[in-house]
Amino acid sequence: MELWSLVLAVHILCAVIWVGGMAFALLVLRPSLAVLEPAQRLALHAQVFQRFFKLVWHAMPLLLLSGYAELFGVYGGFRSATWNIHLMHLLGLIMAGMFVLIVFGPYARFRRGETGAVETIRKLILFNLVLGLITVVVATLT
Repeated sequence: MELWSLVLAVHILCAVIWVGGMAFALLVLRPSLAVLEPAQRLALHAQVFQRFFKLVWHAMPLLLLSGYAELFGVYGGFRSATWNIHLMHLLGLIMAGMFVLIVFGPYARFRRGETGAVETIRKLILFNLVLGLITVVVATLT
């Protein structure tokens, strides 16, 4: 296997884990929580957030690093990159910033016991999911 194929595979796998995880959480898990009592929902949210955010803490840097490796190793840098690579880069940085905002903002408040932060987390994850889906579409355009 060629090195750049491996880098691309890491890049795509990290994107699938991050964007797919957000889609699953919002479109499948969250609606399913309605069958639980409020205290059980909060306990489950705590477990899900802890595990998913830890996963994204690993996937997000690998996604960015593999993207930069491809940008400079395959495409020859920013000057040679096509418009969709530039847009993918911008959206990826916004998503990473939004993730950091979620973790150090509403998720930190949730961990301190502010149960209302769950709705803020949901809205920000929805925003990031939309950005992630747009990024996937942009990545396929030439």
